[in-house]
Amino acid sequence: MRKQISVLAAAGILSAVMMTGCSSKPAETTAAETTAEETTAQESKEAAEGQKESAAAETEKEAEAVSQTEPLVVYLNDFDAIIPDLFKKATGYDVEVVVGNGAETMARIETEGDNPQWDVVWLDSMPSIYSMGQKGMLLTEWEPSNAANLTDYFKEIVPADKAYYPTGAHAAGVIAYRNDVYTEETAPKTWEDFAKEEYKDQIGMADPSVAAPAYPFVSWFFDSKEMEGGQEFFNSLFANGLKIYPKNPQVVQALASGEISVAALQESNAYGMIASGEPISIVWPEEGAPASVRVAAISAKTEQPEVAKAFVEFLLDPETQQAIIDSGDEGYFEPSVEGVNPKADRATDTNLVYADAAWASEHEAEIKEWFADASAQ
Repeated sequence: MRKQISVLAAAGILSAVMMTGCSSKPAETTAAETTAEETTAQESKEAAEGQKESAAAETEKEAEAVSQTEPLVVYLNDFDAIIPDLFKKATGYDVEVVVGNGAETMARIETEGDNPQWDVVWLDSMPSIYSMGQKGMLLTEWEPSNAANLTDYFKEIVPADKAYYPTGAHAAGVIAYRNDVYTEETAPKTWEDFAKEEYKDQIGMADPSVAAPAYPFVSWFFDSKEMEGGQEFFNSLFANGLKIYPKNPQVVQALASGEISVAALQESNAYGMIASGEPISIVWPEEGAPASVRVAAISAKTEQPEVAKAFVEFLLDPETQQAIIDSGDEGYFEPSVEGVNPKADRATDTNLVYADAAWASEHEAEIKEWFADASAQ
């Protein structure tokens, strides 16, 4: 019996070996299929986790979105008719704009003092806003996510403390003249020409103490010629009958009526006169057209920092700047970011120059006081 059991056991073992040998290939296929199934399962799991993470990120993003209880308050001097709707469409946030010229806006900010009613200030008054930064009134050390899109020209304008960002620059003054009085040959071609006898009592400009772009215009001469040289230059113009008007629209009226025939005129106003059919031609002086740089800054005391940051990033978006340029007469300016086309009829050989913001800020009160005294004599 023991021998029979052994034989049977041997037969059983042989049978098992033979079965194993016969089924070895299917076993390998099953293993491969299992591996494939495991890979597919793993990929499905990872995809599901990816979707879950994406959904979580979207939820987190929505959670981070600020639920406004009141609109973001922006002090500005242009584009008030289109900015609120553009910002609302782009971000979903509400904005309330408070419009005023440069002097009015800065006076309002100064009056409010330590209890600012604004969240963002957006003006073509860079020296004044630089001064606000020096007083600790502005949010600093923050960089918009799209700041890299700034052109090289405008990257140099951003201050070291990142207190404000430029959204564009326009000529605070080009030479605009009546072409029914002067020809291309007889019209002034440089700023120094304004002191010539043939233009006596025929030249006008805006008041740097009132008009936002007028101080950047004046300050460039004082910065480039130094204080004494700037005074000598403008004294020569006053001696030649230079007329001062509160703002550029009044300069436009004087040109249109024939009260003056030459002006240092903000470029948007000059192009606007041409578009309306006035007999006006423009000269961009080779030595440069003093620029008024428009910058945006956030209040250090804003209660809506994330919305305020979204507004500045919105202003640096190429689509926003293109929309502003395309919106109307105020769209004559050099965009600050890549991918934006200036107005088709704007000169392409412009040479925008500007005073150093720190210098212009330091001497702002002094220059404005001197200018007011000199123009009153």
